Amino acid sequence: MKNIEINPSQKPFNLICEDIAPDKSISHRCAMFSLLSDRPSKIKNFLLGEDTLNSLNIASQLGAEVKRDGGSIEITPPKKLSEPDDILDCGNGGTGMRLYAGLLAGIDGSFVLTGDKYLRHRPMNRVVVPLRNIGALIDGRENGNLAPLVIRGGTLKAFNYTSPIDSAQVKSALILAGLQGDGKSYYKEELLSRDHTERMLRGMGAEIKTNSDGFIEITPMDKPLNPLNITVPADPSSGFFFAVCTSITKDSSVVIKNVTLNPTRIEAYKILQKMGANIDFIEKENIYEPIGDIKISYNGKLKAVKVSKNIAWLIDELPALSIAMSLADGTSIVTNAKELRVKESDRIDSVLIALTACGVKTIEHEDGYEIIGGDRLQKATINSHGDHRIAMSFAIAGTLCGMKIEDIDCIDTSFPNFFEILNSVQK
Repeated sequence: MKNIEINPSQKPFNLICEDIAPDKSISHRCAMFSLLSDRPSKIKNFLLGEDTLNSLNIASQLGAEVKRDGGSIEITPPKKLSEPDDILDCGNGGTGMRLYAGLLAGIDGSFVLTGDKYLRHRPMNRVVVPLRNIGALIDGRENGNLAPLVIRGGTLKAFNYTSPIDSAQVKSALILAGLQGDGKSYYKEELLSRDHTERMLRGMGAEIKTNSDGFIEITPMDKPLNPLNITVPADPSSGFFFAVCTSITKDSSVVIKNVTLNPTRIEAYKILQKMGANIDFIEKENIYEPIGDIKISYNGKLKAVKVSKNIAWLIDELPALSIAMSLADGTSIVTNAKELRVKESDRIDSVLIALTACGVKTIEHEDGYEIIGGDRLQKATINSHGDHRIAMSFAIAGTLCGMKIEDIDCIDTSFPNFFEILNSVQK
């Protein structure tokens, strides 16, 4: 387990970020969705993080031929996905495990999905229960709620399912199952979660549409989909750490280049903009995803904010937003965010313990928290609990006051060059 000490540096910076980590969500999906075609998919700028490489390795274990040249990947699917002779290790990737569960539920064969000690304690019933209801045979610890998951794939029934939670992972798993069902399926969530799956699969030729009642209508595949030919954009949730850093460092600016501007992915920037930061969005193209640049500049002390809507669009960025909130004027309030408790760590608990160690006053609620903003943070020792978002958020805080962060290995799962960019901020 690696630890790191961040030294304070309040020097202004003007940064152009052309090497923000490629988008993790899209990279995961590229590895999996390529298996739905019968021709080679070509992916540029694939994220070479541990979690996404695990998803790529699983595709290989299922019979795909994978050629790698740095971040350029070519995936040639087999004529038929094969039953692997070993377990399928998702590492720390909840996206990998939940989406592969939906994909493999409709494939003839036996599959075992596992992960690291953190992933093996994250709840899987949210996908296991609805998949079982349409004919999937899935078992695991706590009656299938905890990995390792054992999946016996086979014929799946069409479904009409309204999800009790707004989750892109649940939605994606059910869409992948629906594409293999015996008739049209319908899926609904109360609020739109990240929609990369719908966009990408439609781009590959899948018949997926949202009807007038708000249900996503999924028509089963009657032939393989078209292959992917995609350049993965930069990850806005990774770039957001440096957006926060800019907003709390006087006279600083950053341009995050070639990032996805999908509305379900830039809500955190909208919140930071509402708090007072100068932020501009510049769209350049829109094929699978809208892609462009985000410009951020310091605009004085931030204002407190109340966050209660579109939580599914903010779930990865709220830890970093908590740093901005802790330095804002007034009390910031986050509600309707109970989903934070079942991410890589209990992010409500992890964030508030860390902020308290930094001298920030907080109030915990079951579905969120209150952060009483102030003028400064104090140096502390922060346990990341194996959560990359916690580790990187408090590394950003460390540029102001210094910080010791324990268990930083987790950062390699999503943003391997994070500290390289952070060092350029501190020079």
